[in-house]
Amino acid sequence: MCAILLYKMKCMEFIDAVYNKEEFKGLKLSGSSLGEKEFSACVFSKCSFSECDFSNSVFIDCEFIDCNLANIKVSNTSFQGVGFKKCKLVGIEFSLIDTLLISWSFSECLIMICDFSDLSMRENSFVSCELRELNFINTNLKDSDFSEASLDLCKFLNSNLERANFSTATNYSISPLENKLKGAKFSYPEVLALLDVFKISLEL
Repeated sequence: MCAILLYKMKCMEFIDAVYNKEEFKGLKLSGSSLGEKEFSACVFSKCSFSECDFSNSVFIDCEFIDCNLANIKVSNTSFQGVGFKKCKLVGIEFSLIDTLLISWSFSECLIMICDFSDLSMRENSFVSCELRELNFINTNLKDSDFSEASLDLCKFLNSNLERANFSTATNYSISPLENKLKGAKFSYPEVLALLDVFKISLEL
């Protein structure tokens, strides 16, 4: 097995086109370009990529741990088997990514003002994440897991939420008239939010 190369510098330039089984720790690259690269089985830990340009790059079986990814550019970026844990993701147009073979997961992340519209994200997970003002318009989230997630001001429209797990999620507002909910899991009392669209009064 190849040894993992550990980068501990505070700043660096990604000169090579391909990186494999490498670990990048504590990088401060705000505003830099990481476009046109391929990262395979790499780990990014405690890195700041705020305002960085990831356009046309490919990430395969990579992990982002405790990273700042605010306002990154992801036009035609490919994410295959990528995990985000305890990361900050703000202001990202994920709807612009390469839609082929999307496979990613989010755990304990703060995700704000991001757009996931028109993506096929079946079996995706947002476990224990804080989600705010996200767009899920025409998004396929079938069999996805929102366990312990907070979904404040998230917009679901014409999305497939069949068999999605919202049983321990909170603060969601989802219209059963504008989304597919067959087999989705909810719990009381949060499930009452599904009735908001009907403008009815419920007495207990």
